[in-house]
Amino acid sequence: MQSNQTQISEVILLGFQTDPGLELLLFRFFLLFCSLTLVGHGVILGLICLDSKLHTPMYFFLSHLAIVDMSYASSTAPKMLANLVMHKKTISFAPCILQTFLYLAFAVTECMVLVVMSYDRYAAICHPFQCTLIMSWRLCTVLAATCSIFSFLLALVHITLILRLPFCGPQKINHFFCQIMSVFKLACADPRLNYIVLFAGSVCVLVGPLCLVLVSYTRILMAILRIQSGEGHRKAFSTCSSHLCMVGLFFGSAVAMYMAPKSSHSQEQRKILSLFYSLFNPALNPLIYSLRNAEVKGALRRVLWKQRSK
Repeated sequence: MQSNQTQISEVILLGFQTDPGLELLLFRFFLLFCSLTLVGHGVILGLICLDSKLHTPMYFFLSHLAIVDMSYASSTAPKMLANLVMHKKTISFAPCILQTFLYLAFAVTECMVLVVMSYDRYAAICHPFQCTLIMSWRLCTVLAATCSIFSFLLALVHITLILRLPFCGPQKINHFFCQIMSVFKLACADPRLNYIVLFAGSVCVLVGPLCLVLVSYTRILMAILRIQSGEGHRKAFSTCSSHLCMVGLFFGSAVAMYMAPKSSHSQEQRKILSLFYSLFNPALNPLIYSLRNAEVKGALRRVLWKQRSK
């Protein structure tokens, strides 16, 4: 670092840059979605723990996804909500980098878990009699641990490359959290390598897994079409449609955010995309599973019935 460069100690998050009345409205709106995320995933986790019929690999990964979604939203939402009601919208540099790290780690973990869930659905529908052997509890544990370890290591690579850069300003981030591409703009050196690594990582984490999901569901669709009974069709589509909705929401917004050309989205559009997959997706996921999944609705009825019977 050159002698005339001063390391910045805090960052100003510009956020949504609206009048105070609208910021208060946004605070209430975003607080509602944060509450839905925590309550919805809390209910899903509670049902999976309390109902023995949900003690299957599919719901093991769903519980893992619920924890990731709650952590995912919690890594950015508290500071965003605080900034909406406070005049001083700053964050220290170290917590800013930590926020970037956690956000990346949880995002990649969610991506990996969605892929593993698609493989579980493939095993359950295409190989129903061998499913318990294919998706053993040992394999499920290894896959879940691998998803988390790989995600945190990949996030660590990005953070290590970021910390190699000198940060001497500008001090402002035109975002509501320390999103990685916004952090690059704080550097007073060329972050070209960081952009290249980020794009390469996005291809590996988004395009590769999405192709695996599509291959799995192509095989699943072929297997479903061979099922003779209408009840079998409904049960297969019930679990698969819920997972496909989650995959579509997550991958669609993430690909648009990280793989689209820089000029294709304005900064305000990028903020909306970030909101969509960091706040809205985690809030919608438990609703998707509770409304479209017969097993989850059945578990909820059984748990409520037990409570009434006491």
